[in-house]
Amino acid sequence: MTGSEETQRAALQSAPGEGAPWKLRFWSIFTGQALSLIGSALTQFVLIWWITDTTGSVSALATAGLVALLPQALLGPLGGTFADRYNRRLLMIGADVISALCIAVLILLFLTEQVALWHVYTMMFIRSAMQAFQAPAAAASVAMLVPASFLPRAAGLNQTLYGIMTIAAAPLGALAIAFMPIGFALGIDVLTALLGIVPLLLFRIPQPARAAPHSNGLLGEFWQSVELVWNDPALLRLYALLAASVVVIMPTFTLVPLLVKSHFGGGAADVAMVEAVGGVGMVAGGLIVTAVAPRRLVSWILWGFAISCLTIGLFAAVPGNHFWAAVVFWGLSGLTFIMGNAPFTTLIQMSVPNEIQGRVLALLGTIMALAAPIGLVLVTPLGEWMGVRWLFVAMGVAGALVSFAGFLSSVLRKLDAQQKAAAQA
Repeated sequence: MTGSEETQRAALQSAPGEGAPWKLRFWSIFTGQALSLIGSALTQFVLIWWITDTTGSVSALATAGLVALLPQALLGPLGGTFADRYNRRLLMIGADVISALCIAVLILLFLTEQVALWHVYTMMFIRSAMQAFQAPAAAASVAMLVPASFLPRAAGLNQTLYGIMTIAAAPLGALAIAFMPIGFALGIDVLTALLGIVPLLLFRIPQPARAAPHSNGLLGEFWQSVELVWNDPALLRLYALLAASVVVIMPTFTLVPLLVKSHFGGGAADVAMVEAVGGVGMVAGGLIVTAVAPRRLVSWILWGFAISCLTIGLFAAVPGNHFWAAVVFWGLSGLTFIMGNAPFTTLIQMSVPNEIQGRVLALLGTIMALAAPIGLVLVTPLGEWMGVRWLFVAMGVAGALVSFAGFLSSVLRKLDAQQKAAAQA
């Protein structure tokens, strides 16, 4: 972080709006955004269930997946550029308002019994597009809301939140539609969106000094983030490592139901158990990072990703009659992945100037979003040849080897040594 950024943050770390203590401001905004994200996850479950119940079609669900994910991947660079060019607080408010309006339209359509499948697809597409603008603005704001010493804990808290969402979305969504019409269940999202907006109206988010607009416009400004990562040897290697790990490992999340059914002889409840325990592991990993606040970030990243991959391999390697052992390995994989991923975010927040953080974080999100389907395309023929169980084992070993390869990089070893020296100083 530059001295000017530290000065700006110190000047704004005391007022509601401009003078509240940084803890009050951070926790108010974090809590509001957490409620909003949980409401969005609940709504996603409700809409997916409605599509499943109404159509019973694989293609309909696949289309829902595309409209829910593709806009975030394609618009991520634009959202990151906007987060660095314009007021991040207003971007977050605008994204939440538009998302809430989409749900309000769906509520009206459901209550009047005029809803059609294309209505749901359209609103899911718009909400995903808004997430492409909201996410980088929120992530880049963290470094301006808390002291540098709290950044590792803030990253751990965010990862804990995503773990809670993983655990809570399905049961909360199922509970909502069990006791009320879908139109009313969707109203929960509108309420949580409002709860997310209120703190943003009450508290300012410090803004970094804005760099001069790039002569080539938005595309040129986003390209600055690509150049920054490309010219930073440590960041370049870490981005490449994460992309390779995602290509290898992400297909396992899509294939878990098939593995549970074919190898362990389980059903839908068993798949839900696996996903819930994985979410518990993510929460535990986030809490560990929050409590420990690691300083040797590179070591945590490499070990976290490596052990996460190995435990995915062990998840499939256990015999079919030892399902509970497999569930434990899946939970450990979620825990250790977060223990690597949260320090990754912290490393970016601490080493990248805040005025370009939105674009750098958006670049990371775009790489991950595009790497996942590429990995699925690449491993599908391999899975047909060797079977889903041994595909999991092979991907777990390959992902671990990719992560351990990071320890062979002199650049990463040097950065890790510098962090160790700084921690001991």
